[in-house]
Amino acid sequence: MAIEILDTVNSPADLKDLNYEQLEKLAFEIRAQMIASTSVNGGHLAPSLGSVELILALHRVLDCPKDRIVFDVGHQSYAHKLVTGRRDSFNTLRSFGGISGFPKISESEYDSHDSGHASDSLSIALGFARARDLNGDDSKIAALIGDASFTGGMAMEALNDIGRADTPIIIVLNDNGMSISQNVGGFAAYLAKVRTSSQYTNLRNQVEGAFNASGSVGRFLMKGGNAVKESFKQFVLPGSTFLEGFGLTYIGPVNGHDIKTLEEIFENAKQMDGPVVVHAVTTKGKGYAPAEKNPARFHGVGPFDIASGKPMPKGATPSWTSVFADELVAAAQKDKDIVAITAAMSDGTGLSAFAKAFPERFFDVGISEEHAVGMASSLALAGKKPVVAIYSTFMQRAFDQIVVNVALQKANVVLCLDRAGLVGDDGPTHHGSFDLSYLRMVPNLCVLAPSNDSELRLALHYALEIEGPVAIRYPRGSAPVAEQVAKGWQDGEALCVREGADGALLAVGRMVETAQKVADIAEKEGRKLAVWDMRFVKPIDKAAVVEASKTGHVFTLEDNASVGGFGSAVLETLADEDIMCPVRRFGLPDSFVTQGSTEELFKSIGLDAPAIARDVLDSIA
Repeated sequence: MAIEILDTVNSPADLKDLNYEQLEKLAFEIRAQMIASTSVNGGHLAPSLGSVELILALHRVLDCPKDRIVFDVGHQSYAHKLVTGRRDSFNTLRSFGGISGFPKISESEYDSHDSGHASDSLSIALGFARARDLNGDDSKIAALIGDASFTGGMAMEALNDIGRADTPIIIVLNDNGMSISQNVGGFAAYLAKVRTSSQYTNLRNQVEGAFNASGSVGRFLMKGGNAVKESFKQFVLPGSTFLEGFGLTYIGPVNGHDIKTLEEIFENAKQMDGPVVVHAVTTKGKGYAPAEKNPARFHGVGPFDIASGKPMPKGATPSWTSVFADELVAAAQKDKDIVAITAAMSDGTGLSAFAKAFPERFFDVGISEEHAVGMASSLALAGKKPVVAIYSTFMQRAFDQIVVNVALQKANVVLCLDRAGLVGDDGPTHHGSFDLSYLRMVPNLCVLAPSNDSELRLALHYALEIEGPVAIRYPRGSAPVAEQVAKGWQDGEALCVREGADGALLAVGRMVETAQKVADIAEKEGRKLAVWDMRFVKPIDKAAVVEASKTGHVFTLEDNASVGGFGSAVLETLADEDIMCPVRRFGLPDSFVTQGSTEELFKSIGLDAPAIARDVLDSIA
């Protein structure tokens, strides 16, 4: 059996000895490895499938790790991992104790920075370039950024500064027309115009061919006549020099799957004295038919059957996201003022169902969380009821807008934070570890943490009915199904779901289910623990906290950072009420939690029911 080419690649240096036929076979083998690994562990398959040739060409031209490749988000970095010494560990991708699904500086010298959030690569690249200039070395800096990330405000801010800095940087714009969902907005339309303009491409080629055929004078004009080429750009394709308006040289569009052409272009870009944008058109999901057909589903995919592309069977209980999505559609059918907003994740947040039912009331603003929340505030002030659905980790980006545009004005905005708490395989950049801490400090903002499917439905209706802004946070995965419909939410009212006199477990969100398991374990040891579903993190139910303190031991449970979270709110309440009572807080540690299944992660940090029960029983012994 012939040795596979991938098995001979231990570093990017090994790529430089391969011919183009071998490189094409290597690209095939890399895609096969990606599909095999993600079919078991899940991952960001479609974007990585689409960027294989881009990464191979960059590594052929650059001399990493002296030179640097900066990945935006990191969704497209799997080929990079496979050719930088992580081939043998790639089957551990996104698993507990395995390699990360994103670039990580602690994992490899070839990873320039920890990535995971969109639109930051250009800022990072410019920082590396300026450090290079200050040090007086000749290293090359390249940033690989998708067309969706390119629309983010941070990327535009960086472009403005890069043009002013006028220092060599290669920006590879990976244009596949997709983010998590289909791209939206003016820049997406602009790129579509550029990539589909055969009129411009054909005319440009004809002009260049004519010049080259006309002898030495013509070749001289083509070599130095940028002004001639630019006039054709402006005439044939108005607006095509948008990027050059920032002071960057634009090259493209080019075939992002043609390694030889890419290599030639990157080699030329490497010789330029200023910043260059190479606009590469790629196919998201390339090489795997199910992913090419449905790139949105395979953007971030769980385990699946390779032959059919179908996901592996999941549990019968509904997900938190689907419960939210169904209830919002039902509410919107009765109230025409309800509108929905998301930031490039209509599928992930469940809002695709709302978009289908009420297209005129649905707004996907692209990767622009700040804009989403800012716009929501004015929609609310104009009498609408905006529901903004964004992952918890990404809502961090809109904190200023939550404070100034929403809370300060008491705007009736409902913030729905999906993927709150530990999300599992995507790791520390995607865990929703901090939302209770950063939200509960904001004046005028009500913060809710429902514990099951029924509670989430009631929380959404409560948020739509009361005056002022409300944030609802809920985790990823299956929602516990309530045995009976809970009573309606009243302002700040907690529920005692289990009586007990030996101590009280005060829990929020999915940790209510854990608290019940802790109480079950304690009961087998002859101890009766009260369990409170606190529901409200802000305003907290003071009466419930006081009542719980009468048991002599209070324990708080949350899947949020312990620093400044729900447990801190309970301590503050007891202090304000001048009550002395032992309190033990159970929450996420003051450190970044790695990737792995949520069950593994909760166990690793001592936040599973058996570990909590041991500590609780020791405390009340």
